[in-house]
Amino acid sequence: MLPTCPIVCNLETKQKEFAMPRIGRVVAPNMPHHIVQRGHNKNAIFVENADYSYYLNTLVKWTQLLSVNVYAWCLMTNHVHLLLDPGDNVKSIGLLMKRLAGRQTRYVNKQEHRTGSLWEGRYKMSIVESDSYFLQCCRYIELNPVKAKMVAQPEHYRWSSYQENAGLSPPQIIDRTAFKKLNDIGFNHYREFVAKGSSISEAIFISQMLESNRLTGKAPFVEEIELRTGIRLEFKRPGRPAKEHKITN
Repeated sequence: MLPTCPIVCNLETKQKEFAMPRIGRVVAPNMPHHIVQRGHNKNAIFVENADYSYYLNTLVKWTQLLSVNVYAWCLMTNHVHLLLDPGDNVKSIGLLMKRLAGRQTRYVNKQEHRTGSLWEGRYKMSIVESDSYFLQCCRYIELNPVKAKMVAQPEHYRWSSYQENAGLSPPQIIDRTAFKKLNDIGFNHYREFVAKGSSISEAIFISQMLESNRLTGKAPFVEEIELRTGIRLEFKRPGRPAKEHKITN
């Protein structure tokens, strides 16, 4: 049996200590994007199993229609984590997130006989450097229920991609090419990698980049994207967030 995943302690306090100003979201073709969307005022999005299932059905349908690849996902009670690749069409992530948010809002409002917003404003997003942080982001996403002390190990949580990525169930939502790559490196290796847990510094970095819409990657990767966009993506003084920027091939 694999050891219980270590829980990253007091991350919220550490994140506040190193808070960074946000920038406009940057979207790039054929790269993984780490996304988080939260419930309005941190209210619950998912209450019944049917709520989770409805969201996942929308995710499957619209990722297929828009040719978006899903690498990792986790549905928490009041927020959602996704690791997505838009393929060649940089507009597809925005279209997908609009469908996910809109359909879930209408569904919940109908079920609860209510009106109003379900989500907290705009979602946060960070392009992920595949070579350095892809697996780390998968781990970060799939360990959310463990860090929240909802389960002792990620395989005990029903509403995440861990079962698929760890080879414990066939791929149903995640991209089959990514599934094959994990198979090539060995599912046992991935399970052990996740079981080690994220270090505090790694978890803070991933969270920090996501919350500020910056890039989850090393300096050369950031510099490359800056050159392609003409936008400074390193730390700078706080200011009004810029518009969303899309990179074409």
